[in-house]
Amino acid sequence: MNILGVIENKREGRELSKEEIEFFVRGYTDGSVTDYQAAALVMAIFLNGMTKQEITYLTLAMAYSGEVLDLSKLDKIIVDKHSTGGVGDKVSLVLLPLIASLGVPVAKMSGRGLGFTGGTVDKLESIPGYKTNIDMNTFVQNVENYRYKYDFTDFKFSSC
Repeated sequence: MNILGVIENKREGRELSKEEIEFFVRGYTDGSVTDYQAAALVMAIFLNGMTKQEITYLTLAMAYSGEVLDLSKLDKIIVDKHSTGGVGDKVSLVLLPLIASLGVPVAKMSGRGLGFTGGTVDKLESIPGYKTNIDMNTFVQNVENYRYKYDFTDFKFSSC
């Protein structure tokens, strides 16, 4: 298998196989697929679209292209929110505390910014005393020990 064949298949409107998509993600991650080859494939995808199966394969290949933290042993629903980037952290810094306030454990892994605005971690580090660099065991323990502190059982809505 080679990247030119993968690009050609998509350019011609053919559905990419799981193996072709994994080959592309692995190659782009390890540098054997160049930026211009990736751009050609993305253009072919833009022009011809992707099936639901291709989107699933691509999503899983991307998710497993790096280190994966398995939290299944905690035996509870845990959420994370991830984005493809952009300017501003308009969602993460608001949404995740809101979700946590509802009692849902949030296991957020964030990155540094690649652009001029900085990433979520860069922003959180600006808060005095806020720790962003913790070891994996502490991270898992924090998620495992999360308990919602407030009880809204007597809370009543009133009209204004």
